[in-house]
Amino acid sequence: MKAKALVAFFSASGTTKLTAERLARAAGADLYEIKPETPYTKADLNWMDKKSRSSVEMSDKSFRPPLADKSADIESRDTIFLGFPIWWYVAPTIVNTFLESYDFSGKRIVLFATSGSSGMGNTASELRPSVSGDTVIEEMGVLNRVKSDDEMKNLVEKFI
Repeated sequence: MKAKALVAFFSASGTTKLTAERLARAAGADLYEIKPETPYTKADLNWMDKKSRSSVEMSDKSFRPPLADKSADIESRDTIFLGFPIWWYVAPTIVNTFLESYDFSGKRIVLFATSGSSGMGNTASELRPSVSGDTVIEEMGVLNRVKSDDEMKNLVEKFI
């Protein structure tokens, strides 16, 4: 019997959390929220302020915000749906922190994102160095635009 899938997600404003919850219901998967050690404030997320926390972090691709915990049950999973908002056309650097905190060898990671206007950009190629070489990374795409539960289930079925 295959292990249940896990939906791991980072959500700064709540949009990705809602999408992750819908995806978890469609996949019959458990949820794990990736939380930063220091939560983001509204001012931290002001992308128009070049000195805001998110702007500073995203301008340094090597920066790794610390996680609040490292208790995700990765070992017993075959498939991990990994969600996040798109920041500057890629995943926030805390997603790299999450990937570098666990052993994903032999696992399948399916990326999904939320975005107001952009697509996935270079997300997969920028995340690839954060996992072992035999980890499979695939993209579902931007899911906050998925309107119905049936459409979400149809997308999920392609990956489970």
